[in-house]
Formats: sequence, C-alpha cells, structure tokens
Amino acid sequence: MRFMMLMLPKGYEQAKPGAMPDAKAVSAMMKYNEELRKAGVLVGLDGLHPPSMGARVSFSGGKPQVTDGPFAEAKEVIGGYWMINVKSRDEAIEWAKRCPGSDNEVIEIRQVQEFEDFTPEVQEAAAGFPELKAQKDRKTA
Repeated sequence: MRFMMLMLPKGYEQAKPGAMPDAKAVSAMMKYNEELRKAGVLVGLDGLHPPSMGARVSFSGGKPQVTDGPFAEAKEVIGGYWMINVKSRDEAIEWAKRCPGSDNEVIEIRQVQEFEDFTPEVQEAAAGFPELKAQKDRKTA
C-alpha cells in the first residue's frame, strides 16, 4: 500500500519567495529520511517552494484561469511530501510519528488510489493510461 505523507508547516502559506528551512532542521530530517530508505519503505520525497512562488489554475465555467501565489484563501499548504510503500495505514502512521517535526508542523497521511481500487468501469476508462497499468503490473511481478 502506498501512502503519501504531506508536511503542512503552519505559516508556510505566507512564506516569501526563496524561503529556506533551517539547516539544523534539515539535518534532522535527513536522518529520518535515511531511516525510511534503510527500512525499504521510501518511494520518493521532495520539499516544495512556498506558495508565493507557485500558481493555481482553476476552471470556472470550464475555462482555465491562472492565479499567481501567494493565495489569500490558503490556510494550510504543503511544504513537502514523502511517498512510502508500507503494509498498512497503521504502519504509515507509525512512520509519520517518528518524523522530527517541530511544533508548527503537521503530517497528513493519505493512501494512494491503486489501479485495483477502482471499479471495473473506471479501470476500463483508465486502461489506455500505461502508467496506471504499470503500477498494477509492478505489484504482481
């Protein structure tokens, strides 16, 4: 089962362009990342630049509209993520609890929808997308 652990640092929604984390915090996080890697559960990870450097594309009336960051209505934003492959939701929670997060950080854990989770009708609709099928094939190999 794949889970995405989303880091939600409070206040990051107002961070200035180019804001960077503290080196000491990054060092502690790298030790945690190494634990994930050594355990064989780490699929991927990345930190994200603040929303002030991003953009949102909305589709009001079916037409794309671009809004540059920061986003006034944002209350929580993603500062980074880990993709892990574990046996259960409980195991994902246990890994998140081991993170050296600070008082202003929250980790949201979300299970990734796998191809076999979809109904047969949805699988048929998505059958032409080889990356989704490849995920299923990798698991059965």
